[in-house]
Amino acid sequence: MAGDVKIHIEDFGLRYSDGTESLHDITLDIYANQINVLFGPSGGGKSTLLRAMNRLNDLTDVVEQTGHIFLDGEDITQPHYGIVRLRRRVGIVFARPVTLPMSIYRNITYGLELAGVRDKATLDAAVTRSLQQSALWDEVHDRLGDPAHALSGGQQQRLCLARVLALQPEVILLDEPTSGLDPISTAKIEATLQELKLSYTFVIVPHSVQQAARVADWAAFFLQGELVEHSPGREMFLKPKNTRTEDYITGRFG
Repeated sequence: MAGDVKIHIEDFGLRYSDGTESLHDITLDIYANQINVLFGPSGGGKSTLLRAMNRLNDLTDVVEQTGHIFLDGEDITQPHYGIVRLRRRVGIVFARPVTLPMSIYRNITYGLELAGVRDKATLDAAVTRSLQQSALWDEVHDRLGDPAHALSGGQQQRLCLARVLALQPEVILLDEPTSGLDPISTAKIEATLQELKLSYTFVIVPHSVQQAARVADWAAFFLQGELVEHSPGREMFLKPKNTRTEDYITGRFG
């Protein structure tokens, strides 16, 4: 069952200053409290679309952008839609964990402090909650004052997820969040997402077709800037409708 639409992307296109067209007339629904997967060969526009959902492309050399992206019915592509408000509602975790040069505790509270939160009890509660949600609490609860860079790669990635969760966004974007991690860390993050989708909407660009098939409630296949196919995950990976989708999933190209 599809459920409620959290983000509606309508006729969205994007072209860079070098003439490259990254996305062409994309229309796609992102469903609430689901893991929505964007997959396909590199260069297909997946990460570009992911970044468009919280307007990180505003910082790149985009020369033309067409169409609309609606978050709960509001067009976030409009200049009057506040960036700060948008990024509180839509957080992002990148492929490479970027920890701040401070303690584990401060890595999590930093965004809240920037937002004006000063109450120690509130900050403590946010740290505990977000570390538990990101499956990291048991590993670090007794060393919150340690520098974040001392954590392993998998722990740092979960800390980055915790930092986003501390702000309690409605949507969390993940761009190949496990690409550099070992299988155990990858499994922990995938299991965490399955639990967290009860409270959050996820859009993920996975690092492999296998991961896409494991986590997808809904899957969208992208090829050279085109949305080829969009369907429930199980249907996509067992009975794809488009031959290009089937060829990619079965390894005939890509």
